[in-house]
Amino acid sequence: DVEIGANTTIDRGALSDTLIGNGVKLDNQIMIAHNVQIGDHTAMAACVGISGSAKIGRHCMLAGGVGLVGHIEICDNVFVTGMTMVTRSITEPGSYSSGTAMQPAAEWKKSAARIRQLDDMARRLQQLEKRLAAVTSSGDASSDA
Repeated sequence: DVEIGANTTIDRGALSDTLIGNGVKLDNQIMIAHNVQIGDHTAMAACVGISGSAKIGRHCMLAGGVGLVGHIEICDNVFVTGMTMVTRSITEPGSYSSGTAMQPAAEWKKSAARIRQLDDMARRLQQLEKRLAAVTSSGDASSDA
């Protein structure tokens, strides 16, 4: 009762078997690498890519263009939104997304640089807020006198 769409590739196992569970639905142009295990009643939309030795749980849904790196595990009852790159195991059921919307390359580079600076910016903002609160409270105390 497995459905496999056109031009979907399922590699045979190299070290262990590639396993597709009962009731799995695979859309067109999906790549499933060697030794992958897909749990029962999981569905994948077109252009999903699953790298070698990944394990996907039961009742999962992977939307179009999702990519999984190899040797990770996805627990049961997980929904991964379109174009998400899954780079580590998912251990809690739920919905997961990644990525940013398309924009001109120069703008994307600036955004990527800013994202890497967010932790430092948040720390600096917290320090400034503390200093402002101290200045404000000391100003209030002197105006009461």
